[in-house]
Amino acid sequence: MIPFIVGCALFMQMLDSTVVATALPVMAQALGTTPVKMNVTITSYLLALAVFVPISGWAADRFGARKVFITAIVMFTVSSVACALAQTLLHLVLARTLQGVAGAMMVPVGRVILLRTTPKAQLLRAMTFLSMPALLGPIVGPPLGGFLVTYASWHWIFLINIPVGVLGIALVLRYIAPDIPENAPRLDWLGFILSGVCLACLVSGFESIGHSDMSRTEVMVLLGVGLACGLLYLWHARHHDHPIVDLSLLKVRSFAIATLGGNLCRLTVGASPFLLAMMLQVGFGMSPFAAGLITFSSAAGALLMKLVATPVINRYGFKRVLIVNAVLAGALVMVCGLFSVETPVWVMMGVLVLGGISRSLQFTAVNTLTYADLGSREMSRASSFSAMAQQLAISLGVGGAALVLNLSMSWRGADRLEPIDTFWGFMILGVMACLSMFSFMRLPDNVAQHLRTRAKA
Repeated sequence: MIPFIVGCALFMQMLDSTVVATALPVMAQALGTTPVKMNVTITSYLLALAVFVPISGWAADRFGARKVFITAIVMFTVSSVACALAQTLLHLVLARTLQGVAGAMMVPVGRVILLRTTPKAQLLRAMTFLSMPALLGPIVGPPLGGFLVTYASWHWIFLINIPVGVLGIALVLRYIAPDIPENAPRLDWLGFILSGVCLACLVSGFESIGHSDMSRTEVMVLLGVGLACGLLYLWHARHHDHPIVDLSLLKVRSFAIATLGGNLCRLTVGASPFLLAMMLQVGFGMSPFAAGLITFSSAAGALLMKLVATPVINRYGFKRVLIVNAVLAGALVMVCGLFSVETPVWVMMGVLVLGGISRSLQFTAVNTLTYADLGSREMSRASSFSAMAQQLAISLGVGGAALVLNLSMSWRGADRLEPIDTFWGFMILGVMACLSMFSFMRLPDNVAQHLRTRAKA
């Protein structure tokens, strides 16, 4: 039940990150503002999420993971109600900021609970469940948002979190035992500020690349400040006994390789749905709902892989699966760039199903390998580190895809998106996924062997 409970929390967060974008025009009309100004509701959520992710591991150790997890779910549910009741843009932004703080605590701390309570022999199976929501959220979000806005009202994109949150709280109280808080060191306030500013600037900078509401100079300033704070944090972490983001975890080879290679693959999580939406809606002229239904087929592939991911990894090993599947996943992404108006819908859906299968297998293996060689006392720090890296990778994927589209249009001297623009986006994205195989080649042949052998036993 614990993987299911944490997976529901992750799904709620990932869904909320994507479902709002579809409803922005309708929400703007209801609140008496413009769709461009409404973009601040997405930015405020992402910024709060980025700033508070690094503190999640410390909070789990200091106050107890179960207590923090329940509090975060309550906060997320209450803030969702506040979003639905918002009468002005300011009220909505404040509620969305609270949602982001809750989401930053909810998912990493939930993962800590999973890692601490799951025996290593069952870690691979548990991670199979946990990788699903991360894949389903960005895919389900756009069509669900379009459906609710079209046939109900924009309020329901927030109200759907209420039953999920109530169910999550009940399940946590029933199935997760209270844990004893550890003697955590004092909070690294300087590290918290530096890492928070770094992540906030980088995430908002990457996200702003795809929008016209911020000039190139402003985007470059954001990215420059983010990189500067990141470098300052690197210096600070080397001179602090208990830095808030523990870079010493990178000395664990499997963790370092899984983080680097996994996030090269994870660029596709946010960028693929974005590119597919651009290609199908703008390039091919499909309706948002029709395009969303085609994109949703990728979720079917992810669901299918849940049934066979564990046996495949047990049979062939982590290293071989990650190397071969990195190339396969990248190739399937590049195939999407070859779609045209004449491509039959069933062909598109078939490729997306295969892509969902491949990505689900890759993230199951990567997520398991990330924590394979870590002790229980390192899990909270590793979870916050991993969540931080994943947030950056997804934002970089979307921003990078938008940048490629803009460069392609500029090179053609056009002001309207065409399929050739999304073609280059898919090609570059696929190449990045393929390049991750070089990271995985550095793994020992018997990496995480103890997880495989015990699983077979």
